[in-house]
Amino acid sequence: MIGLGTAINIGLIIAGSLCGLAFGRFMKENLKQTLMVVSGIIVLLLGMSGAMQYMLVIVNGTLQTTGGPLLMIISMVVGAIIGEVIDLNRWITVFGDWVKARTGNAGDPKFTHAFITASLTFTVGAMGVLGSIQDGLTGNYQTLLLKGILDGIIVMVMVSSMGKGGALFSFIPVGITQWIITAMAHIAAPLMTPSAIDNLSYVGSILIFCVGIDLIWPGKIRIANLLPAIFVAMGLTFLL
Repeated sequence: MIGLGTAINIGLIIAGSLCGLAFGRFMKENLKQTLMVVSGIIVLLLGMSGAMQYMLVIVNGTLQTTGGPLLMIISMVVGAIIGEVIDLNRWITVFGDWVKARTGNAGDPKFTHAFITASLTFTVGAMGVLGSIQDGLTGNYQTLLLKGILDGIIVMVMVSSMGKGGALFSFIPVGITQWIITAMAHIAAPLMTPSAIDNLSYVGSILIFCVGIDLIWPGKIRIANLLPAIFVAMGLTFLL
């Protein structure tokens, strides 16, 4: 069943959030801060491993770079310019504030930051993109199932460390984004070449690495303003 993978992913995010809400109050503040840093390290490593997969190859027993870094650099720079002009970070913040007000969490100062951080962590990664494409092309949801398990663990830590509800509602952008990608992959299967998928996943992994930095050192990077880099990477793949 096409789209089932995203439904499972959403369910695991909600389940992880509820576990964090149930047990987070029993944790000391120092433990919460340490777990937040651990989450950042985990996300950093996930992003780094994904990027290295497309940046380096072994040829005749030696480690060599691929042609991907040049496309990645162009995509990140052009994407950052587009994102700053549009100021996606501000629009996502506005949406987060709207969700906060609608869900009765107006008094939670950490809500919007937790919502944005969790949403970006779970939407821009290679696993979400590849899993959604696989789901749309063949109905195979195994990658999204694995992603959902990881998301559930990470969101449990986030909820216990970053306020009571912001991270929970990250399932909204996750569901919207992954279902859109799944539908597009199902409709435009001939256009989704292996090169396009690889470049999209490559840049997505770089953005995941940036999310990890923001988890450890909040406010250093306006990650939402880098999101256009993903679409620039796909566009360059088709042009070149």
